[in-house]
Amino acid sequence: MVIRMKYSFLVLLVITLISGCANFGHGKKSPLYDKLGGQEKIDEIIEHFITEIEFNQIMFDYFKESDIDRFREKLTEHLCFLTGGPCSYTGDSMVDVHTGMNISESDFNLGVDLFINAMNKAEIPHPIQNKIIKTMVPLRKEIIYL
Repeated sequence: MVIRMKYSFLVLLVITLISGCANFGHGKKSPLYDKLGGQEKIDEIIEHFITEIEFNQIMFDYFKESDIDRFREKLTEHLCFLTGGPCSYTGDSMVDVHTGMNISESDFNLGVDLFINAMNKAEIPHPIQNKIIKTMVPLRKEIIYL
């Protein structure tokens, strides 16, 4: 009985120590949304991105017929949602939006480069930029060659 109690205590102690070590120095884990600077920074990134598109003829051709206000609104929602913010994405699916655009790999990569330029202009730290891009990577297959 004493051995079983010691074993139970030891297991409980190890679990407590592991839990404590996992959270040591980190406090409550905040979403990427907070780390990047919240809605204000998302708005800034999107404005810079729209400007980047405007002054890049290759990318502008994809957007010249777009409703820029809707694009701004939905991209803002989507970035907020993808980074764990308090938003819901209410736009169309990526497949529906991009079907018929036939975006090539190189043009997709150019869009990513312009988005990175926009994050740089918004002074988003590179480790946070990498995390933002990581949230967007799964969408690639829903955007190119459709």
